[in-house]
Amino acid sequence: MDSPPLPQLIVIGAAKAATTWIAHQLRTRPDVCMPGPEPHYFSREFDRGEDWYRSLFAGARPGQLVAEKSADYLAHPEAPARIAALIPSVKLIAQLRNPVERAYSHYCMLFRRGQIDGDVDRHLDGKRAIERRFLEDGLYGRHIQRFLGYFPQEQLEIILHDEIKSDPAAVTANLLRVLGLPPCIDGEAIERRVNDGASPVVPLALRRLPAPVKRLADPLRGNPLFERTRRLIARPVHYPPLTDDTRKRLADFYRDDVEQLGRTLGRDLGAWTNPAPVAP
Repeated sequence: MDSPPLPQLIVIGAAKAATTWIAHQLRTRPDVCMPGPEPHYFSREFDRGEDWYRSLFAGARPGQLVAEKSADYLAHPEAPARIAALIPSVKLIAQLRNPVERAYSHYCMLFRRGQIDGDVDRHLDGKRAIERRFLEDGLYGRHIQRFLGYFPQEQLEIILHDEIKSDPAAVTANLLRVLGLPPCIDGEAIERRVNDGASPVVPLALRRLPAPVKRLADPLRGNPLFERTRRLIARPVHYPPLTDDTRKRLADFYRDDVEQLGRTLGRDLGAWTNPAPVAP
């Protein structure tokens, strides 16, 4: 019996750069097999082994493009070598967002979950930050160079978050062309927002329940009574603002890396390090 196939396409990140949106565009197509959730095989689940990874794609049908998305691959130091060793011809997609916006959005995601406090500076100031991934995940120039050490540049497709915001249909059409897929586009999927940080959430005490307790509610999701109850107790999240000083320090932190990335991609990314107000 033949083993399940390996992916022909991997969306490698960055986290908080609309990778879930692009995955949704692909998952809605019958000619793509892209299981969820993110496997994280080449990062934190590598010890599970190749057989486990292949098993995730056992449902792929002949003729389908097999793909996966794990947004932590881009910043993971060992992911490029691991991917290249197993699937050297795989197509890679990296989605890059203004790193200042990305860092703040990442902070807001964990604040929304109740996992971190409201001291923005303590998490995003390069000199004080305890959780370094908020900052280091946005060092795209460094991360892209690491991948280019294992893959030719033509195997790596770069999509900028600003392009998705300004013309999502054009981004989708170009992606389908690059992947050799028919140019049929689902307008509803393109307009749909995913991982919306503006939607209400349940009280903090419920968000901080242990994961095993939260999983008990999984079978109830989608049940009309459960969803109605959730809407009754959910409230909007008021995110701590990013101060002008912290925004400037973030821009300074990323400046050299953004310049390196711009040279690598042949693009002018100077707007990323010109501080401007950002939203979650």
